[in-house]
Amino acid sequence: MGGDLSVARIGYGAMKLTGWPRGERPSRDTSLAILRRAVELGVNHIDTSYYYARDGVAANELIREALHPYPDDLVIVTKVGALVEGSDLSLPATGKTGLTPGNLRRGIEANLRSLGLDRLDVVNLRMGDLDRGDTPLAAPLETLLAMREEGLIRHLGISNVTAAEFAEARKIAPIACVQNLYNLARRDDDPLIDACAEAGIAYVPFFPVGGFQPITAERLDAVASRHRATAPQVALAWLLARSPNILLIPGTGSLDHLEQNIAAGELRLSKEDIAELG
Repeated sequence: MGGDLSVARIGYGAMKLTGWPRGERPSRDTSLAILRRAVELGVNHIDTSYYYARDGVAANELIREALHPYPDDLVIVTKVGALVEGSDLSLPATGKTGLTPGNLRRGIEANLRSLGLDRLDVVNLRMGDLDRGDTPLAAPLETLLAMREEGLIRHLGISNVTAAEFAEARKIAPIACVQNLYNLARRDDDPLIDACAEAGIAYVPFFPVGGFQPITAERLDAVASRHRATAPQVALAWLLARSPNILLIPGTGSLDHLEQNIAAGELRLSKEDIAELG
């Protein structure tokens, strides 16, 4: 990632540890155990953000408690965007527009402080949120580029972007990764994945196993049965087979599901399997 960060192709997304923005979350002890077990299993790419926080439980603080001092090869990827928090950084995100220079700096500083870092490995600029207003990509990306030149950020990424924004971003700054919605059932980003691969840029799909229609689920179950695997494992394996520049960050609040997600990296789909999945 970024040309100088070597990461395993299956990482971990920390959002579910907090139940943000809604939903159940594991206990604190389970969350800490999941993070430590992930690293034991070879995960060295963790995705997070300072605004993954709800009811006093914050993903960055859990990561810091579980793993600091961090392993030398651990890459922590975080993000800033239109979502900002209130005056108390322990409160959950609000719907204010955060794509101003001041709010972006505040987000970077919040990530640095809560993770206990002097420099962030990768920061994704998240666009596409409803509360971004009509803010174009160029200005906030230039703000992050300036903070990169200050030494606060090592690499820049972009998230929730269109193909046109991807092309624009590459004219402004070196882009280490793109994080967009993509999975077996949602393939609108096929051309963008190929463009990233050609440019040597990592593509990191979010919601990698979600939203399957009945016909897709039926095919997944059939392939999973042949491999004695679960449907989510097949969905992850399909993504890994789709393109070598795809990196995965499945999130979970279960130790068992964590083990299954990592094991999906060993699952090899045949040409027949891939053809059946469509």
